[in-house]
Amino acid sequence: MNAEVLDEIDQSRAPLLDHLIELRRRLIYCAIAVAIAFGVCFYFSEPIFGFLLQPLLKAGQHRVIYTQLFEAFFVQIKVAFFAATMVSFPIIANQLWQFVAPGLYTKEKRALLPFLFATPVLFTLGAAMAYYIAVPMALHFLLGFQGSIGGVEREALPAIDNYLSFIMQFLFGFGLSFLLPILLMLLERAGIVTRKQLIAARRYAIVAAFGVAAVLTPPDIGSQLLLAIPLVILYEVAIIGIWITEKRRKPAADPVE
Repeated sequence: MNAEVLDEIDQSRAPLLDHLIELRRRLIYCAIAVAIAFGVCFYFSEPIFGFLLQPLLKAGQHRVIYTQLFEAFFVQIKVAFFAATMVSFPIIANQLWQFVAPGLYTKEKRALLPFLFATPVLFTLGAAMAYYIAVPMALHFLLGFQGSIGGVEREALPAIDNYLSFIMQFLFGFGLSFLLPILLMLLERAGIVTRKQLIAARRYAIVAAFGVAAVLTPPDIGSQLLLAIPLVILYEVAIIGIWITEKRRKPAADPVE
């Protein structure tokens, strides 16, 4: 072990109490960021919810209801908190990095930084796919049950709280699912899985992808395919990414002649 590594180990050591104090400080910063973002988002909660209602409007539904007096108010709070979490995520991720980074070697910091930057990008891509493609398709299917049945008119009157939960489930479900490559590559970095194990488990991963899609989306096959197929592709992307990182690590691991 060379002197540079020994210096890094000495600098990364800190008493448990110092770690707890630092963790509390970072958590306070995160809470302040969320609180400030919540205040701003609550002020703009109606335009934000109006944006979330656009897929419903484009699906031909021009009316939503609330059945309890306090429902509309609590929906605004949920919308504000949802938006505040999304807005403050970069700050939360930065605070997490500031807490973890001092305990990492220089090589480990360089290895983890790309994952840190890729996380919000992939989450946003997943949420965007849900908002612009999956949600409209699911609404088209679900609202298609309106009409006359047995001489009785059947009309959809979505409650605003139910609709908010519906679209948030889609946005978070697709956003988190798109983080699959990062999760698998981090597990490989930690030595928990290997590329060969992931390749061997490919058939089970495909079944799991359709299982996750069945849970997170309505029962129509179109919505399920919209999530299951990207999950399978992202699984393959993770395997390719691990193969590339393995190629890069090999020269560094070879002894210098």
